[in-house]
Amino acid sequence: MKRIHADSFAPKYQSGKWSWDKNTDRLHFQEHFDLEDANERYIDTNGYKFLRSINQEEEMIFRQVFVRSDTTYDADTVVINDVRDLVLFMMPKEFLSMKFVEFMHAPPVHRLIHALIIYFEYYLRLVEFVLIRRDELAGNMAQVQSEQTNEMKRIFSANLSQYRMLVARNYCHIIMGEGNMSKFYHTKPIVNISSKIKDKFFHEQFLAVATQIVWITMHRRAYYVIEMEMNRLFRSEHFLMNRSEYLKFSPVECSLLYGKNKKMVNYRAQCSPMVQELTHVADEDLPILWIGERKYRGNDRRISEIELEYIVPGPQLRMIDIAHGILGHPKRLYNTILHLDWPEVRFSNFSEQHDPYYLIRQPHLRIPNINEMHLRRMSQKYEQFFKIFRIYEPYNRELLVKWVERDKIINYYRSGGVLHNIFMRCEKQLISDEDRDVPKIIHNYFDVVSKFRKKTNIFLADASHHKDGRTYKVKGDDHFFS
Repeated sequence: MKRIHADSFAPKYQSGKWSWDKNTDRLHFQEHFDLEDANERYIDTNGYKFLRSINQEEEMIFRQVFVRSDTTYDADTVVINDVRDLVLFMMPKEFLSMKFVEFMHAPPVHRLIHALIIYFEYYLRLVEFVLIRRDELAGNMAQVQSEQTNEMKRIFSANLSQYRMLVARNYCHIIMGEGNMSKFYHTKPIVNISSKIKDKFFHEQFLAVATQIVWITMHRRAYYVIEMEMNRLFRSEHFLMNRSEYLKFSPVECSLLYGKNKKMVNYRAQCSPMVQELTHVADEDLPILWIGERKYRGNDRRISEIELEYIVPGPQLRMIDIAHGILGHPKRLYNTILHLDWPEVRFSNFSEQHDPYYLIRQPHLRIPNINEMHLRRMSQKYEQFFKIFRIYEPYNRELLVKWVERDKIINYYRSGGVLHNIFMRCEKQLISDEDRDVPKIIHNYFDVVSKFRKKTNIFLADASHHKDGRTYKVKGDDHFFS
């Protein structure tokens, strides 16, 4: 990643001026707090203030202490964990609890955020399409819509509902407390008493962090559109704030964006849009509920496209020519806070013929076949026997404690703590008298190197039985790299 600040030296006096103090008869440094008080310093999300930018000292601390390690898989590529770590570093200090940090590192939450990114990638394209059509239908040169245009809109709306269904499926695994998520369930198992106040604040914090993650992943564009839709998805339109920055959609545009399953009732009996999607699932859309759990077997092209888009990891998205924001892009194209570095993009010599990351080309909506919905109803599907799973990066308690004590670590380095680079760490180890286990050091080295080299004749089905071929470990219902 590129540095925001060119110099790696963090001065003791950040910004200010020198003046002569007559009382003490010496020079006095008066700091400037314009950066902290400016609107560009923070961004408000659901009532919480997140950092929008970081200064030079914060950048050094983040890069050396909190950034994802180079020994992990695909360390040179932007993945969801990179965006999550950046948001955890920029979020308010009241979010720093062990329960919330562990929740954000849980694999079911990773799957939910992944589904949200896919949904908002398609949602933003559809909103742009709606705004363009709004301009085309207004004014003296208004265009007449044909029946084929209306049918195409219905297909677009159905496709968006399918992504919404995928988000709802992953969200229900969390709110129902299945598997490893039972520790975060709001009701205590024995006394069966709900912690409503704690769960309310926990839910608000997760919505704010999820909004920030999706916004940064989408190249930091259409913030208010993302915030409005995120709150509508997890609550309902009854609880949306009336802000001037939010877009106003007509009833026809709402039917296109929100789907045919949207139903507004009294707020006391209102369900969230995600629950409404799961209560009205069409027969041809039932295989979507198995995506990511079992391999789809059938000839429905639409289901196969959604499955391919969901199960392919971020670093390999360019192989299937799909864009999910900044996921899968090389880190050399971005700076520390994941802003796109356009000079580096220009030197990469991308063109319309060679643009694997959709930086020159613009993501667009594919014009569907008019008979697509009819063909989907006639498609055949078979029993799904083959189970599939995703392997996640492991996390330990040491990592969680580091995030919980984020402010303490930052204050320590600000008060004079030394940021150790690789040379200083090596000198410290040589000076110390601790015993160094050479075979253990060699073993750890080969474990790290093996992540960057392809292995031959490794079968995941047999990896759990053969000690030499083990590539992952199972913890509960999830799989982690060993």
